[in-house]
Amino acid sequence: MKQTKYLKISHLTHSFEQKKVLDNINLNLRQGQVIAIVGRSGCGKSTLLNLIANLIELEQGDIVNDFSTAILFQDTRLLPWKNARENISWGLKANGVKHKSRNDIAHKLAYEVGLNEQDLDKYPHELSGGMKQRVAMARAFAVRPELLLLDEPFSALDIGLKEDLYQHLIAEIEQRNLTVLFITHDLMEAVKLADEILVLSDNPGREAYRYLSDTPRESRDQDYVYKTAMNLLNVDAVKLAFQTGGQYEYLG
Repeated sequence: MKQTKYLKISHLTHSFEQKKVLDNINLNLRQGQVIAIVGRSGCGKSTLLNLIANLIELEQGDIVNDFSTAILFQDTRLLPWKNARENISWGLKANGVKHKSRNDIAHKLAYEVGLNEQDLDKYPHELSGGMKQRVAMARAFAVRPELLLLDEPFSALDIGLKEDLYQHLIAEIEQRNLTVLFITHDLMEAVKLADEILVLSDNPGREAYRYLSDTPRESRDQDYVYKTAMNLLNVDAVKLAFQTGGQYEYLG
């Protein structure tokens, strides 16, 4: 019987220059599950993601990650000397995939995220912000990660493009049991996408509230998302975590 993979974080604490930014974070992410880490700016969300991705050395606690992992940032970090096709297929090239195969995969993924043949020949400076994010998403999907880490990749996009990329992400989650951990300051985004929401307070970042959803993603229409987010904001622990933030900081 195939064993289920997981990401397990136990008693994680981290400091920068003797200032504690995360305190006793615990999290269990099972294969196929989507967890959102929510909190206002400065609560340590990005630090947590960077620790999971091994971009920062772990200071205290344990992280066990059974998954092959890719990360998608708000800053797309495309290679400026490579065109869109080459950026999408860059991870495949690093994995030794032959030229024709990686080009075929890049084309397929580009079309799936809404890019066309002309877009594939463009360099990052020739692409709009939304197109860059589509390229970055296709690049992340190309290596077929088991776990996708998302660092607020949708926060700078307009609502129409957000909805479009949400649907591409949901399709990957449902079709191939993709596991996702994403951070956001947008509570409505968390409600729309996540099976579990972990709300962090700040100074230092620690668990303030945990919410579990059993509503299928396909049933989470705009009305459901808004009502659920508003109900969460009526929870004292959640309200306290956002007490100095403005309305649009946590409702997109």
